[in-house]
Amino acid sequence: MIGRTHSVSLLGMHGAVVEIEADISAQLPGFVLIGLPDAALGEAKDRVRAAIANAGFDLPHHKVTINLSPAALPKHGSGFDLGIAVAVLAASGEVSAESIDRVLHLGELGLDGRLRPITGVLPAVLAAHRAGFETVMVPTGNSDEAALVPGVRVVGVASLRDAAIWHGSEADPEPVEPILRAAVSTSDDDGLDLADVIGNEDAIEAMLVAAAGGHHVFLLGPPGAGKTMLAARLPGLLPELSPEHALEVSSVRSLSGLPVGATLSTRPPFEAPHHNSSSAALVGGGSGLIRPGAAARAAHGVLFLDEAPEFPSAVLDALRQPLESGVISIHRANAVAHFPGSFQLVMAANPCPCGQSGARDSECTCTPFNRRRYLARISGPLLDRIDIQLRV
Repeated sequence: MIGRTHSVSLLGMHGAVVEIEADISAQLPGFVLIGLPDAALGEAKDRVRAAIANAGFDLPHHKVTINLSPAALPKHGSGFDLGIAVAVLAASGEVSAESIDRVLHLGELGLDGRLRPITGVLPAVLAAHRAGFETVMVPTGNSDEAALVPGVRVVGVASLRDAAIWHGSEADPEPVEPILRAAVSTSDDDGLDLADVIGNEDAIEAMLVAAAGGHHVFLLGPPGAGKTMLAARLPGLLPELSPEHALEVSSVRSLSGLPVGATLSTRPPFEAPHHNSSSAALVGGGSGLIRPGAAARAAHGVLFLDEAPEFPSAVLDALRQPLESGVISIHRANAVAHFPGSFQLVMAANPCPCGQSGARDSECTCTPFNRRRYLARISGPLLDRIDIQLRV
């Protein structure tokens, strides 16, 4: 008998349903995993073997072959562990093969048989819903996040034994302590208000116009002029996110490994990466599994680049295409991942390396050449995409 169930392989924000097949043949004992797994998924053989034994089930003393289909699709991460384990149990007759075929499984197994929360559950459940699955089984620590997708029945289980009992196993229940994720603050109000800014009427008007029209902003001024204070209060002027945008923002957070919580946050996000960030940290990337960067996490919100000339020019220029198209595309040799890129960019810069050019109480010591070279680190095509440029 062949045990068959399903899981999801994520590429960027989009997921593809993967069919997991388990076959037990009358050959020398072994555990073979095929279907283009990465290193983390290849290690699932040892995790599944130990989890099945410690959950109270007997792994057949024959050759177990696991096939992940479609075979040409790269698979990443440990989220396939639960699907592989229940497929093996179905092939050995421990659970109902018909039951696991109707359910999509996501979750990482510990050696003791408990299920650990994984990243990217929200976009994975969205992909399962779009593919027509009505029931998804996830670790207890991810059940709140998975329940954010409407129209999907979410089954949260704490261990492989609980999952097998749900699928018809005759094993006796054994309560275990579930592995949970860190609690998330339920407050969306960060307390920052534009009313905190005293004076700077031109800058306040610029931020109001930027919020009303969705404009990008460049603030130029000496240290202490209030550039960071103004930028941090721009999200408070923006309207609340629509349900679609809130789901998209939470999906990006889930892919980044950040806590999502039991409810969708409706406040626009605010991201302020440090000026030593790389292109991968700012727009996304990575070898193997492609992760979103700060620009994607700021989608439908504000991306603030303080000390903008201190960023490498190549990193700043990586934002030119997302600012134009509203989509971040990460290209690799075997795949292309897409992330949302419709953010408002706010850049702040000192007028010169010493920061005192134009200041009332201090004298600038920089030469005209140094001042020009300092601001020239921000390219003309990038500045051309910024509608509001203001001296503070």
